[in-house]
Amino acid sequence: MPGSSELWGRWGDFGKYNARGIKGGEALIQELNRIVHSSGITSPVTTHRGLAARLRYLDSTAGREALKNQGVTPRTIKSWMRGKTKPSKANLERIDSAYWERRRANLIRSGWLKRHLDNDGRGRRMEIYPVDQTQVPEQRRRPGVSQRTITVRYIWNDLVDAYADQDDDLMDEIWDDVITDLDSDYAAYAYVASIGIGA
Repeated sequence: MPGSSELWGRWGDFGKYNARGIKGGEALIQELNRIVHSSGITSPVTTHRGLAARLRYLDSTAGREALKNQGVTPRTIKSWMRGKTKPSKANLERIDSAYWERRRANLIRSGWLKRHLDNDGRGRRMEIYPVDQTQVPEQRRRPGVSQRTITVRYIWNDLVDAYADQDDDLMDEIWDDVITDLDSDYAAYAYVASIGIGA
């Protein structure tokens, strides 16, 4: 994930002194995944209810295609849909993966994810958790790097498009745009422990 290499380079050889964190663009991806998962079926696929709900959701041309992409044969899919056989543990994982693949695609395609994050132009609050420097020798620690909270607007359409296209480089660029609003020490947030979006 090369992204905004000049920005990342300001940390030098990140992790050399045991700082722990990930690139901001990667943290954005993880947080969008959390938002998608928090909007879906909560019952585990291992329960009757969770399995039935996922199979209903996947009972479409696109849903069957998602199952095929997971390596499930059309004959097996038919058998599950008719309730004739129960999926094995490995196939439960395939069903769950297919469900989340479709759920993510549908939230993007419908425009729900963009609308949800844009929040009628008000944007969303974002909490930025800095890298963990507890294992870094004191003389090597970056001072003044604390948790930050900002309201983020105007990036959401581009962010969801980059997420849909799985464009790591663009995610890095968008993160660069987000942190430039912090202050002159914004490069300290090129890597983070995590982020949270109030959505």
